[in-house]
Amino acid sequence: MRGYLPHPDDIPVELALRPSPSLFRQRLHTISLGGIACNHPRAYRRGMAVEMIIPSLGESARYPGYIAWCQKQQQGYRVGIAFIDEQALFGARMCEQICQIQHLYQQQTLDEATPPDLDALARQWVSLHAGEFSEANLEATHTRQILI
Repeated sequence: MRGYLPHPDDIPVELALRPSPSLFRQRLHTISLGGIACNHPRAYRRGMAVEMIIPSLGESARYPGYIAWCQKQQQGYRVGIAFIDEQALFGARMCEQICQIQHLYQQQTLDEATPPDLDALARQWVSLHAGEFSEANLEATHTRQILI
């Protein structure tokens, strides 16, 4: 089973419905390559075709996927977006690394009097965490198992 990378809450994510047909749970379970987990204000049905959009990263940060699971939280929902296309999964994983670096930069900017060096921070984050975002490590402790 493959896992889901957690998307940082302070980096906005949008989910837009796609005109593609929905997938049945069993079909999604057998063909999913893994995905991204994010918080969202709205609930979605399993198998719905969506596009995950990260507005802060520009117009090209759009990744087609399917809703793998949706869990009610105190405020909103935790949604798992599964990717069945290797290219979409690769792009989403790269995007998530950028989001994690952006999240860390925002945290350190709040905590320190002078802003940190973004390039140095990115190099440090990559050296420590990039391996967790590789396909081989999607079952690491920082990921969520597919289709709870």
